[in-house]
Amino acid sequence: MQQFRSRRNQPSLHTATRKKRAHKYTARTADKHELYQLAVQSPEADLEFLVKAYKKITGRVATHFREDFCGTALLACEWVKQGAKYSAEGFDLDAKTLAWGWKNNVTPLEAASDRIVLHEADVREKGDKPAHIRVAQNFSYCVFKTRAELLDYFKRVRSELAPGGMFAIDIYGGNEGTEKLEEERKIEEGFTYVWDQYEYLPGNGHYTCYIHFRFKDGSEMKRAFAYDWRFWTMPELKDVLSDAGFSEIQSWFEQSDDDEGEGNGIYKRDDAGRSSRDCAGWVAYILALK
Repeated sequence: MQQFRSRRNQPSLHTATRKKRAHKYTARTADKHELYQLAVQSPEADLEFLVKAYKKITGRVATHFREDFCGTALLACEWVKQGAKYSAEGFDLDAKTLAWGWKNNVTPLEAASDRIVLHEADVREKGDKPAHIRVAQNFSYCVFKTRAELLDYFKRVRSELAPGGMFAIDIYGGNEGTEKLEEERKIEEGFTYVWDQYEYLPGNGHYTCYIHFRFKDGSEMKRAFAYDWRFWTMPELKDVLSDAGFSEIQSWFEQSDDDEGEGNGIYKRDDAGRSSRDCAGWVAYILALK
């Protein structure tokens, strides 16, 4: 089961840098934020999909981007690389993670860094200006465990989008989505990423997951990231988005090229989810339009 989208596209680190770093990782020397970006995130592929979807749906070009729960702001940084007219904001409560992102992702952009603002603030706070595209990636909105909290967040998102704006969240599900499991995936830079679905409580939907990293020397960075979430289903999320006032809500499911069902990073609109109804695990986007 593919829990997070695979990094099938261009890596975020230069190839030469990756080769140099491929042998160095151990639990003692590795930086968990760097490992997360390598194992989990695919900013080029994400933005390629979002930009094309926005243009196809609205006929417009998005220039201002907002990344909620931005962490190291890798996606916001990728956004401003498109050119001088592109700007971005990121929101997160973790000051240390934001500082890491500023040093390692924003500062290397040099002049383009002037077009990024990172806010150490709750994602329900207002930004500097309305976004054309706003995202909450990697299932981060699942920190809102009650419908009332989630509805309040979605209402605020809608009210602060630019006219014709689009809100995008990703979601995963399938029969394996709530099973207790550990899934390993080897990362080409020289370590193993482990997604640990530790506990799911069916009575209230509370969901505890961890990310571990294992290294070639036998060491392990255990519980490098911990998630205390609610497991929201797609129909639930669509209902809450509708109640928040979004005019149109679409679902786009990741497709597969083989019989084993491995995702290929290509998403197609499928509001009923027929293409993934028999999948043990699937990944999709929900796009909500103002």
